[in-house]
Amino acid sequence: MQANSFLDRVKIYVKAGKGGDGCLSFRREKFIEFGGPNGGNGGKGGDVILKAEPNLTTLQELAYNPHIEANDGAKGGTYNKFGLGADAKIVLVPLGTVVKKDGAVIADLTAAGQEIIIAHGGRGGRGNQSFKTHQNTAPRIAEIGQPGEEITLVLELKVLADVGLVGFPNAGKSTFLSAVSAARPKVADYPFTTLNPNLGICTHKGKSFVIADIPGIIEGAGKGKGLGHQFLKHIERTRVLLHLVDPAGFGGIDAVKSIKILEDELKTFSKDLAKKPRIIVVNKADTSGAEEVFEKIKNKYAKLPLFLISAAARKGLGKVLDETVKTLAAKPVKAVKPAQAGPVVHAIAPVFTITRLEEGRMQITGKKIEEFIAMTNFAQPQAVERLGKIFKKIGLEKALLKRGVAEGTTIIACGKEFEWNGGFGAEISAEAERIGGHGARESKAQRLAKRKARREKKKGLKL
Repeated sequence: MQANSFLDRVKIYVKAGKGGDGCLSFRREKFIEFGGPNGGNGGKGGDVILKAEPNLTTLQELAYNPHIEANDGAKGGTYNKFGLGADAKIVLVPLGTVVKKDGAVIADLTAAGQEIIIAHGGRGGRGNQSFKTHQNTAPRIAEIGQPGEEITLVLELKVLADVGLVGFPNAGKSTFLSAVSAARPKVADYPFTTLNPNLGICTHKGKSFVIADIPGIIEGAGKGKGLGHQFLKHIERTRVLLHLVDPAGFGGIDAVKSIKILEDELKTFSKDLAKKPRIIVVNKADTSGAEEVFEKIKNKYAKLPLFLISAAARKGLGKVLDETVKTLAAKPVKAVKPAQAGPVVHAIAPVFTITRLEEGRMQITGKKIEEFIAMTNFAQPQAVERLGKIFKKIGLEKALLKRGVAEGTTIIACGKEFEWNGGFGAEISAEAERIGGHGARESKAQRLAKRKARREKKKGLKL
């Protein structure tokens, strides 16, 4: 594995699919006098789903493609044809991926095939056949599809393994991993050979377990020195720690002192990490002074399992693996208990919020308000009229009057500007005229006057 190929933290930008627009259509067939509306609804936009995949080991693919978008739903059609809903966009991530939004964990994908919807697709807009009533048998209104959710997330990968190999650089962790498994990490006689965690599957006496070779930890790693936090987080999920020790020490620190330093680093990073079962393994038994160092460590750490091995010569590995299997059996994977039902607390967000801006302007915010506006086609007078009625029904008009809205006040909502003229009907109609060029729906008197003018014009042409 190349030094730059292991990526364990990425930021992604997710956008779910928009719902399809509803259709505005009327049935027109020969000899059928009253066809009625037959515009179908739009299809649902595609969701974005994260799915845990055991065969992935890094977040490299997402680092190269951080912008993720699902497809939009199809538009509704004539003859009550509903638009096709878009398929979900499934994004594969490695096991052990933690999903964070604004620093808070919203998901922890630890099981193969585990899924979470991180962005919901918008619902399809309703066609005019959905708005037909006894009072309005020929509605000229169809909704625009609801926009899909947009969200920015941070994904962090924490390696899933049963056993974590820890120790100072040059302790022989990579050599040990290659000796007990089929893994072939890079092995060399210089510090910091391993720059990324390596995984290997070890089978011993009919028992299989995963071992993670964590890059060498140095003094101060628990406080983030070097790449401390980047590597220490990968052993948080392990059940047992194999602490490999070089009899010659490292960087002027003798072998006995190096054990205490690593203990302190584990405690500094996480108290839970320091409580994990630990097996001390003195490596390089074939070097001079190894047995003497082993006896010193044995006197000081008598309560911990302690072994003297040579990973390069494949000596003493069996006893270490026996103890590892025994410790793993005594530390089984905790079964996740289903959460007990407790009192349900519903947080009710306000439907809208009114904020005074500079120059006497007012801003209206709120998820529902923005949804109403986004799904309104301002080129359709009936749709505009309906939006005004909704605003009045939810109490927005009354709330603005209480806040002292004055004639001519500019009201900003969902990126659109309205001018207050005593009520929402007038200023929304003005917005419709500006956007769609149709204006408000004509009154009955206006329609009759236009008909009369057309009849008189026809009479004049005949004469």
